[in-house]
Amino acid sequence: MGIDSILAEIDAEIARLTQARALLASMGSATPAATKVKAATKTAKKAGKKRTLSPEARKRIADAQRKRWAAQRAKTKAK
Repeated sequence: MGIDSILAEIDAEIARLTQARALLASMGSATPAATKVKAATKTAKKAGKKRTLSPEARKRIADAQRKRWAAQRAKTKAK
């Protein structure tokens, strides 16, 4: 199989895929531009939203972590 025949097969496959994509795009409601806009807004929302903890929640988390550290220290001292 020569390089020319391989390139011809690849070009034919690209043409078939392009036709299939055009057909699907015309049937579906999602256009490439709409898909890009949806993806951009999805990442913008995710990046823009900042989560905060209340002081009480921070204290509970800190106390729980200190308890885990103490248990780990006690475990290593027992050995």
